[in-house]
Amino acid sequence: MVDNPPAGNQRIIPYLAYADAPAAVEFLCKAYGFEAGVQMEMGDGVLGHAELHLGDNVVFLATAFAEMGLASPRDLKAVHGQVMIYVDDVDAHYEHARAAGAEIAEEIADQFYGDRNYRTVDPEGHHWIFTQHIRDVSPEELKAAAAGAAGQ
Repeated sequence: MVDNPPAGNQRIIPYLAYADAPAAVEFLCKAYGFEAGVQMEMGDGVLGHAELHLGDNVVFLATAFAEMGLASPRDLKAVHGQVMIYVDDVDAHYEHARAAGAEIAEEIADQFYGDRNYRTVDPEGHHWIFTQHIRDVSPEELKAAAAGAAGQ
């Protein structure tokens, strides 16, 4: 019997479009610590499919194909989503990404919901949140903290 999903893939996989997908692969590996996997090059700088691994997880990406309705975020009027990734040491990850030239959209900080994270934007405008869970928060604490944050 065939595994579903295939071995090495989680059930939900972000699939991102980039105008310059080969440059995106290089940046994401250098700045965010991904490891490049399968890549299907189509010629003329077009990447039909690429798989980037981080631990036991994978992100797919490809060159934006207008004929399929896909565009890079830099060509859109607004950001339509974000990718959130749990890492083991968010402070070290932040320092590595910053040193590699990543655009930091929100500095690293502890959050009321029990995570410590930072936000970054890659060269084409995809938004990434790198986070580490640092404490468990009860539903009551979460509700009180959210109400306090809304009142500020």
